[in-house]
Amino acid sequence: MELPIYLIGYMGAGKTTAGRLLAEKLGWHFVDLDEAFKEIHGYTTAEYIRTYGIDAFRKKEKYVVEDIADASPYEKVIYATGGGYPCWEDNMDCLMELGTSIYIRWKPEHLAKRLILTDLSDRPVLQGRTEEELLSFIAPQLEAREPFYSRAHHIIDVDICDEQSDERIAEELFRLIRQSK
Repeated sequence: MELPIYLIGYMGAGKTTAGRLLAEKLGWHFVDLDEAFKEIHGYTTAEYIRTYGIDAFRKKEKYVVEDIADASPYEKVIYATGGGYPCWEDNMDCLMELGTSIYIRWKPEHLAKRLILTDLSDRPVLQGRTEEELLSFIAPQLEAREPFYSRAHHIIDVDICDEQSDERIAEELFRLIRQSK
C-alpha cells in the first residue's frame, strides 16, 4: 500500500475519529486536513465558508492538501480529508497520485442518524435540520459524490450505526493496511 493514506467519505463518516484511532494503533502520524486548514488560514472550515463562500474554500483547501503532502517529513501518515474535497476539480486524481485513498462508505440513513447526534454548528449546510431533513439533504448529495468516492483505491462499507462504529472502522482499516503490506 502506497503511503500516505487518505481517508475519504461524507461528513460524519468517521474519517477523523477512526483515523486518529488507526494512527494511534499503528504508531503513525495523523492529520485532520480541516484542522490543518484552520492552523494555516486562521479560520475553521465553517467560518471560512460562511465568510468567503464554498468555492473560495475549495480553492484554499486544495492548496492545503497539496502543500502538506509536499512538506510532510513523515511517510507513515493518515490524513482525514474534508467530505467534499475529492469531488472538486481534479482532487480525486491528486489523492490517487499522492498515496492510497480509502473510502468509508455509509448508507445515507445511517449518516443522518450519526450526524443528528453531533454538534452541527461546525457543519453550516446541516445546521437546524431534523433527522428527516438531513436524510433528504444527504441522500442526493451522497449519490452525486459516489462516482468520485468510489474511485478510491479501497472501500470500507459500514453497515452498523452504533457507538462502536468508529472502533470497528479503525479495526477494518488496520486489517486492510496490514494485509496490504
